[in-house]
Amino acid sequence: MADFTEALTEKQIAMIAQQPVFFVATAAEDARINLSPKGYDAFRVLSPTRVAYLDLAGSGNETHAHLAADGRITVMFCNFQRPALILRIYGRGRPVLPQDDEWDALAAHFTLMPGTRQIFDIAVESVQSSCGWGVPLMALEGERETLKKAHRQSDPTQWEAKVAERTRSIDGLPTRATDRFIAGE
Repeated sequence: MADFTEALTEKQIAMIAQQPVFFVATAAEDARINLSPKGYDAFRVLSPTRVAYLDLAGSGNETHAHLAADGRITVMFCNFQRPALILRIYGRGRPVLPQDDEWDALAAHFTLMPGTRQIFDIAVESVQSSCGWGVPLMALEGERETLKKAHRQSDPTQWEAKVAERTRSIDGLPTRATDRFIAGE
C-alpha cells in the first residue's frame, strides 16, 4: 500500500541521505520519456518541500529540455538495504545554470564536481512511499570515477565549446548551455 504526504518527513529525509543512487524521470509532450540513474554525492534536501541535485555534463541534456518544456519531474530512491522502501518525490523542477542569478546560493549546498553543468531545483508537490519488498538487497562496491576523471582531464575551452553546441534534446527540444567549465573538487 502506498502512502502519500505533501512534504518529506524526517524519516524519509534520513533514508534519502543513506542512498548512493537515485533515479530521475521526466517527460514532455511528443518527446521520449527520460529515465536516468544518478550517483555521486549529488542530491540535497533543502527543506521538506524543496530538493535539488547537481548535474554533470554527459551524453545528453534531456532533463533540462523536459523541465523547460513541461516542468514535471519524479525522483525515485530505493533502499537496497533494510528496511525495504521505495520513495518517490513528485514535483516541478527547473534548471539553474552557473550564469543564473540563483546559482551561487544554490551551489553553496554542494561540493561542485568536475564537469558540473547545472543544478536542478525541485519544488516537492507530493511524496509517495511504498513497501519495496521486490527490490533486492544489494551492497555498494564503490562509485565509478570515470565521468569525473573525464571532465578533470578536459581542456576547459574545448569543454565549453562542446557544451555550447548542445542546445537541443534528442527530440529537438531547446536547452540552455552552461557558460563555463567548473573544475570542481
